[in-house]
Amino acid sequence: MTDLAKGRILVTGGAGFIGSALVWELNRRGLKNILICDILGSDEKWKNLVPLQFADYVEADALRHQIESGSKSLNDITTIFHLGACTSTTETDASYLIRNNFEYTKMLAHFALDRHRRFVYASSAATYGAIAAALPETATLESLRPLNMYGYSKHLFDSYAERAGILPRITGLKYFNVYGPNEYHKGDMRSVVIKAFYQVQETGCIKLFKSYRPEFRNGEQRRDFLYVKDAVGATLFLAEHVDGGGLYNVGSGEPHTWKDLARAIFSGLAREPHIEYIDMPESLRPKYQYFTCAHIDKLRSAGFKHQFHSLDAGVCEYVTHYLIHGRHLGEEEYRK
Repeated sequence: MTDLAKGRILVTGGAGFIGSALVWELNRRGLKNILICDILGSDEKWKNLVPLQFADYVEADALRHQIESGSKSLNDITTIFHLGACTSTTETDASYLIRNNFEYTKMLAHFALDRHRRFVYASSAATYGAIAAALPETATLESLRPLNMYGYSKHLFDSYAERAGILPRITGLKYFNVYGPNEYHKGDMRSVVIKAFYQVQETGCIKLFKSYRPEFRNGEQRRDFLYVKDAVGATLFLAEHVDGGGLYNVGSGEPHTWKDLARAIFSGLAREPHIEYIDMPESLRPKYQYFTCAHIDKLRSAGFKHQFHSLDAGVCEYVTHYLIHGRHLGEEEYRK
């Protein structure tokens, strides 16, 4: 058991999508002794931080320097949630991805383990590659073939941790298709929910990629969609109740079609569905996943009994409570 109220919590990527949602939930639980690390850059993810409460903020380069120099300023950190990374699945600079997603994770993992700190980090369902079946964590890492460099950069650390014998002492989270508030800044990497919401607002229709495999009709490609509040709930549960444990799938365990998702968005907007199918860019076709579904028996076996939002309920809340109003997590509380 890990008591998150004892000591300081470090959240890398804390201004990002899942990271800021995690800080929001920690705040809801009364926890504010949080050090947020990120690279704010020139986008607008800083807006995710405005309603949140935390003790301090540090840029990623400064944190690296503090760790490498042995700064005592980090001595009170007891739990690390490493959610910071380059999450672009279309990034082609392999060296950049290695520095940000592999080497930085190695540094933080060893920092935590050398000091007997709790270390929870984001892996990704992208590490599974093109496997079209319910995906269990028991699949050997050496059998996985990621389809893009982002997935490979995540897979590289998972594999390193296994070879180095440290994987059982840490917790890696293979997030599936997460959607929800606080992803406004993500550009092309935003979920289809927010992209489709704006499409409907502008054109009245949702455009989905055609299928290029005969066993899947247009719009019937399937994904395991997960509401960000559920992703955060699973993350905090594992941090508190599991001592290491290695890799865990964090998904709903139920696949839905893109048509299901589109219809849920139209329902949230109280509009009749209007879907159009468009050509998929040729560069994307060899890397496209037609089916993803998390096998979550390991998560359930760890004692996580929480019932995830249904697709309809999660999308409806996201659309009606956040997207329509342009809200971020915590803004309601912040404005009181």
